[in-house]
Amino acid sequence: MGLTGIQIFKLLPKTNCGECGVPTCLAFAMNLASGKAELEKCPYVSEAAKEQLASESAPPIRPLTIGSGEYAVKVGGETVLFRHEKTFVNPPGFAVLVSTDEDEASVAGKIDRFKKSQYDRVGLKLRAEMFAIKDANGDAAKFCALAKKISDEVGAAMIFMSDSVDVLTAAADSFKEKKPLLYAATPENAEPLGNLAKAAGCPLAVKGNGSLDSVIALSEKLTSMGLKDIVIDTGTRDLKKAFEEQILIRRAALKDRFRPLGFPTIIMANEIADGIMAEALVAATFVAKYGAIIVLSDLQPHVIFPLLLGRLNIYTDPQRPMTAEQGIYPLNNPDENSPVLVTCNFSLTYFIVSGEIESSRVPSWLCVQDTEGLSVMTAWAAGKFSGESVGTFINKCGIKDKVKHKNLIIPGYAAGISGELEEELGPGWTISVGPREASQIPKFLKSLKA
Repeated sequence: MGLTGIQIFKLLPKTNCGECGVPTCLAFAMNLASGKAELEKCPYVSEAAKEQLASESAPPIRPLTIGSGEYAVKVGGETVLFRHEKTFVNPPGFAVLVSTDEDEASVAGKIDRFKKSQYDRVGLKLRAEMFAIKDANGDAAKFCALAKKISDEVGAAMIFMSDSVDVLTAAADSFKEKKPLLYAATPENAEPLGNLAKAAGCPLAVKGNGSLDSVIALSEKLTSMGLKDIVIDTGTRDLKKAFEEQILIRRAALKDRFRPLGFPTIIMANEIADGIMAEALVAATFVAKYGAIIVLSDLQPHVIFPLLLGRLNIYTDPQRPMTAEQGIYPLNNPDENSPVLVTCNFSLTYFIVSGEIESSRVPSWLCVQDTEGLSVMTAWAAGKFSGESVGTFINKCGIKDKVKHKNLIIPGYAAGISGELEEELGPGWTISVGPREASQIPKFLKSLKA
């Protein structure tokens, strides 16, 4: 990027009004410099500054939102090539394809699988978010009826796919408040679809002929018409070439600030691969690099679940551990005589430990200490899960008011803190060392009752 945050700051009004979403003009300038904000968010910037900063202030990859409500999918906005450099921000949306030539049973089955393919994982809801609705015969009424069925029964974000401008016009007019993605502009229909997308306020996909040059020509034409929200499909259906194109697009946008390729991309995994398992491999490839929307022919649980986990892992900030809130968690309706366990607040540890306690059916109190998202062993090694820190937490958290006894169970990996912890808690307290592996917790808790 040409200008630094300080250089941009000098061109801003310096009112510190906060209307841009951050408290100071300096912070806003830094966000502009890193591509995290857009200049239009500042209501008081001068026209001269706008002209000077126009090319410098826009994010390298245009952020946009498809859909509305709880299923809205935000894509784009990425600022790095590799997640370890900082983090990836907006995870790709998964879409399932339905066509107007499918029978009712097939559509109903896909809707049912879409609803059921939702999973709780480390406190998050993992699910697909989108339906790609394909026009098979140019019947606008049939297309809109299928879109209404999807909208009413699921509320998912939608991609409208048709070669007919008339079909897309009818659908966009009926569902523009749902902010669907219109697919796709080609050299033949770019002008009418560009005008339609602008009028409806919907994002528009461009489809190339298998070359980046064709995509560049389309995106330049549409942006010259004033359209900002664009999604790129290069048209390539060969896995190797499509993979190479995704890398070239990301590099061109981030490294060279090449605006015609500075948009999120859509991957038609259903057209690249033959069969749902092959589609899963294609989808996994582009979850990593660098698909923003991935279309599948179906949502089979054994396919979508590992894809959702892969997406969660890749789009979790590697510099910020996922954490559970510090506090006392009652599991299986404990009472004043129930055992008390303590663990760290690393999210994965918490959910595994709490899950094993719940499966044991033994009423228990689980005390979760803030270890800044570190696991038990790492927190112990870093001095954040010591006898002193655990003792202070137990003394202050309120668990002493909930139980009659003075017995505390610590993780097996932290056995070395037992002596110091007894001293910290005071006379009468007994520290028991639990198992090292969470899978042994149910057996351990049941042995306490025996």
